[in-house]
Amino acid sequence: MPAERLHLVRHGEVDNPTRVLYGRLPGFHLSEAGRAMAQSAADHIARLGRPVVAVRCSPLERTIESAEPFARAYGLDPRRDERLIEPANVFEGTQMRRALRNPANWRHLRRPSLPSWGEPYASIVARMHAAMDEAWDAIDGGDVVFVSHQAPIWITHLAVAGRPLRHDPRTRRCALSSITSFARDADGWREVDYAEPAAAGVDLGAV
Repeated sequence: MPAERLHLVRHGEVDNPTRVLYGRLPGFHLSEAGRAMAQSAADHIARLGRPVVAVRCSPLERTIESAEPFARAYGLDPRRDERLIEPANVFEGTQMRRALRNPANWRHLRRPSLPSWGEPYASIVARMHAAMDEAWDAIDGGDVVFVSHQAPIWITHLAVAGRPLRHDPRTRRCALSSITSFARDADGWREVDYAEPAAAGVDLGAV
């Protein structure tokens, strides 16, 4: 018997006073509010009575820290999985509005369907689905929690829904510490729930 449900949980608010696009840069930790948000996500799943038996997270600090409440609640050791990481982005470390005012950067926006400033959407889908399939088949019942980032979670949502992957990042339904839940049957993956258990935080720096 495989898993019962797989939850894609976004990390909490990041301490980012300079408001840069942090991407895969090291050293970006959760703020105090972000830690409370991550706890809210774990509490939400616990209130549902979901039997979480495995936790995996991106290797970046903000997702490792967001996985800690799940580890405490279920007595699990979160496994770091590179496939859950934020997409690479040429604008990492910059303030996006300032970067886009520089004509030298406009060439990175020539093909938004890829996107040309970072990892192609199809690549994100492939690595996320591979991680999801592996985790689903690796356990004998129970739920799996993946702690990841806005872009991989939203693009997975689009792919599962059969929608075009090209999109405006401002339209993403993927709040900080939100939970997008999936199940898999003979027809493939399907989304079964979406929840925003945490209070709204400062959502800056996402790719």
